[in-house]
Amino acid sequence: MQHIQGISRNQLRISSLEDAISSDNQVRFIDAFVNTISILRLGFSLQTLKKEGRPSYQTPVFLKIYLYGYLNGIRSSRKLEKECFRNLEMQWLLEGICPNYHSISDFRKNNPVALKNLFKLFVCFLKDIDLIGAETIAIDGTKSRAHNSKKANFNQKKIDKHLEYIENKTQEYLTALQENDVQENPVIIQNIQEKIERLKGNKLRYELLEEKLKASGEPQISTTDSDARALLVQGQVVEISFNIQAAVDAKHNLVVATHTINRNDRNALSAIALEAKENLGIATYSALVDKGYHNGKQIEICQQANITTIVAQPNQGKSNENGTQPDYLVANFQYDKNTDTYTCPQGETLHTTGNWHKKSSSKDGYNFKKYRTSKCKECAVKHLCTSRSGGREIDRGQYADAVEENNKRYRENPQLYRKRQEINEHIFGTIKRQWGYNHTNLTGLEKVNGEHSLIMLVYNIKRSINILGVPDLIAKLHKWNSPYKAKVLFLLKTNHLKLTNALDFYLMKLVA
Repeated sequence: MQHIQGISRNQLRISSLEDAISSDNQVRFIDAFVNTISILRLGFSLQTLKKEGRPSYQTPVFLKIYLYGYLNGIRSSRKLEKECFRNLEMQWLLEGICPNYHSISDFRKNNPVALKNLFKLFVCFLKDIDLIGAETIAIDGTKSRAHNSKKANFNQKKIDKHLEYIENKTQEYLTALQENDVQENPVIIQNIQEKIERLKGNKLRYELLEEKLKASGEPQISTTDSDARALLVQGQVVEISFNIQAAVDAKHNLVVATHTINRNDRNALSAIALEAKENLGIATYSALVDKGYHNGKQIEICQQANITTIVAQPNQGKSNENGTQPDYLVANFQYDKNTDTYTCPQGETLHTTGNWHKKSSSKDGYNFKKYRTSKCKECAVKHLCTSRSGGREIDRGQYADAVEENNKRYRENPQLYRKRQEINEHIFGTIKRQWGYNHTNLTGLEKVNGEHSLIMLVYNIKRSINILGVPDLIAKLHKWNSPYKAKVLFLLKTNHLKLTNALDFYLMKLVA
């Protein structure tokens, strides 16, 4: 059987780059999108023309490189430089331009805020073409390993351990020298003085690190990336990492808000929830959130912003007393808002003096009131309720009303809450497992924020292409851009434009 034969390398062909790129190739959307937006309005640093030296590359060139690179799992600046030479799609996209890796790398480091603005602008576009429902949004976070090893992360306990080791080792060397001096035939100890001097240098380094840690007011410090933190990843596993927050719309599982923090989820709910509301320019929506975000203060902030939260209720512990049986947990005490009292399972009423107490002085602290009843001392089932000699005591925090309303919604909407994992969990799986974006090589929280915004942007681009296709998406982009540009220009000229957060992003499309 005759095999299929290839084309001779010496065969002369007449063709263009345009002929090599199909109409549904994703690079055509990248090109159309970058050519539509206003680089200056978004805050990208522009390459200025100089009278001497080699001409610079235009800023959109680097943006196209990174959008193409991240869409195809390539983020190394050196690998992107190679793709500019050998990749036919990249040659079409850049029209044959091949910047060096250093210039490519500088663009990503110098434009973190602009990349975040670009992500927000694309969210506005997705909402206007009806790919975002803006009714139900799932919020979650995932850890991304930082460019900082565990050895380069320190807390006070770790520093004390190193200093103790240095002290013991130094004393060991000094004792060995003393014992050697009193012997009749002393043995020559090699390099011991050098070892002692090296220990002194290490001790000074750890003491300076200790001073820096105390001055920062933080419980830990990282030396390679000062913004990186040791965060709990899963179970008891701790990694030096950042925490990517993402709000995902339920209609087509598109990301509508994202930012990166260097702490756990406990105090992160309100910031990402408010960002989603601002990016979409909506009055209200329902937020589905797991129990790691359950925090009274955060839930109340969302409530005040007209965001309906359904945050999973953590497992109910005992009360603030030991020995409580399941039937006498706090959840079984009925609170009456009108009388500001609790009624216990035995029908007795617990009252408060009305005095507020402070839980703690940290940022997680809150005020609370205590509720008691003198009937506890005479109660026949007191031993089932509490081991406290003075009787049962219940604390009610200042955010209890908001928490109880949230918990009620959670119990009444089990089917809706179950959609949370379907909406946002696969996004992190795609980004980290399939694309390999489970770490960052950038340092500093602002730069890491920029890279993660770029990752979420290309996720939205790829998903919207899968939904609509490239030709349809480009057509909607052109249709979306032209009428609004004319409308904004008219409002600006007639002084009828009232700037809002949403309109600010539309204005970015205008030519500076």
